[in-house]
Amino acid sequence: MLKQDLKKALRFYFITDDKAPAIEPLAQAKIAIKAGATIVQYRNKSFSSGFYREAEEIRDLCKCNGVLFIVNDNVLLAKALSADGVHLGQDDESPAVARKILGTEAVIGISVSNSDELRRTGLSDCDYIGTGPVFATVTKEDAKKVIGLSGLQSVAEKVSLPVVAIGGITAQTAQSCFLHKAAGIAVISSISRASDPLQAALKIGSACSCPARSLLHTSWNDEFGLIEKLLKNVPAALNMLVPPGDDACLLAPVSYPVVTTDTQREGVHFRLCWQTPEEVGIKAVEVTLSDLAACYARPVTLFINLSLPTYVSDSMIEEIYKGVAGSLNRHECSLGGGNISAGNELSLDLFAVGAGRDDIFPKRSNARPGYGLYSTGPLGLARAGLESLIKNDPHFNDLVLKFKFPAARFDAAQILAEAGVDCAIDISDGLAGDAGHIAKASGITVELDLMSCPFAPSLVSFCRKYGKKPEEIVVAGGEDYELLFACRPDIYKTISNKLKGSFQVGRCLPFTGKHVISIPGIDSFQHGKK
Repeated sequence: MLKQDLKKALRFYFITDDKAPAIEPLAQAKIAIKAGATIVQYRNKSFSSGFYREAEEIRDLCKCNGVLFIVNDNVLLAKALSADGVHLGQDDESPAVARKILGTEAVIGISVSNSDELRRTGLSDCDYIGTGPVFATVTKEDAKKVIGLSGLQSVAEKVSLPVVAIGGITAQTAQSCFLHKAAGIAVISSISRASDPLQAALKIGSACSCPARSLLHTSWNDEFGLIEKLLKNVPAALNMLVPPGDDACLLAPVSYPVVTTDTQREGVHFRLCWQTPEEVGIKAVEVTLSDLAACYARPVTLFINLSLPTYVSDSMIEEIYKGVAGSLNRHECSLGGGNISAGNELSLDLFAVGAGRDDIFPKRSNARPGYGLYSTGPLGLARAGLESLIKNDPHFNDLVLKFKFPAARFDAAQILAEAGVDCAIDISDGLAGDAGHIAKASGITVELDLMSCPFAPSLVSFCRKYGKKPEEIVVAGGEDYELLFACRPDIYKTISNKLKGSFQVGRCLPFTGKHVISIPGIDSFQHGKK
């Protein structure tokens, strides 16, 4: 999560109260989220396995409504629940241990009561600080000495991390906390033990400038109803005699059918803290159809099998399919159908059918010594965008967009096919990796040469900031989805003016004992690795 997004998410921070006499934690969370809460912490000092289902239900509620879900104290429970993060006290596990267990994307908070504790606390693995009690509170039995607004401001001015004020805060005192440098306020009893919890929560939401939610989204639970909704908004029947709705669809005759598959799995290929559901749908289609572009095939239809965990709502899936529909329409490709099943993680398994050409089918094994190796467009930008997201760096948005929005290069494929270029592959595994695929299949050596490679100014700036070489990012790359092709230099010369932005990346040699001669120490991209 980017720093500015986290700061926004900390604005209205609700902590569940397991000791509240009149209202259960799940009902508390529903009220807080409806009133505009931006983050919910599950706190249960008496937690045992009997409460696990309660924690799951609160997690699902949060994730279905785009609210961060944090677990108090218990790092292993946060891991088991796939929570967005954990909040630690001074006597809990260290933030470094939490980071190792939960990973680089987890949100880790730490409680700091005063300047002395701040000096003793390592913050390098923390994302925010909880400071208080600002006012007197009876909710926490182990609450420390009241630090007041001046104590809050003193801590906030000493750190670069956002600070959340906690302890006795109400709608009436919230604004004073913001004026004393708090990024957000954390509340418990002012909602959980109020005579009218919803009205109290709405007042706090208003004080935090967090709009109330008119509707709470819940976990999907109707497979057939969801399928019916999805099929209403996606292109169908463009190339079908019988569209989706029966046990199978019936395609119109396809000459030289070309078939490919792909998978997009949460935590490996995408993260919802980085990408919106619509963006996930767009990318899923583009990367699947990119294989058809690399085969010079026209896209015909696409099938999608969904695996849905309980924390996914109907509305989230509809947003994914909004992205799917946009990309399918752009490529005049229909949706042939698919399947929905429950699963532990969100994933899309895609199956695409294309119509191949009768005059050419490019193969990796068709490169020959003397050929040049070329790319249809810039490389390394998606990899740098991914690293920007991992590093939580908001300054390279154009690189992030390259990671989020690849484009299947059917336009370039048409030019290559008409020129008779019979060796091509899309660049998903990085230049070194995909050049290696061509070299191994063709029994040759590829010598990479980036003398002609244009380095985007933003890529150069990124590399300068993080002490990297642009060549390193370009060669390791990954998920650029440009086309890598091999042909005689004279053929490339005739088509280079049509392939705007293309350039040479290497040359094909007789086999020398190594398939790729590259920059030492640089490996290809592998999905799921950082």
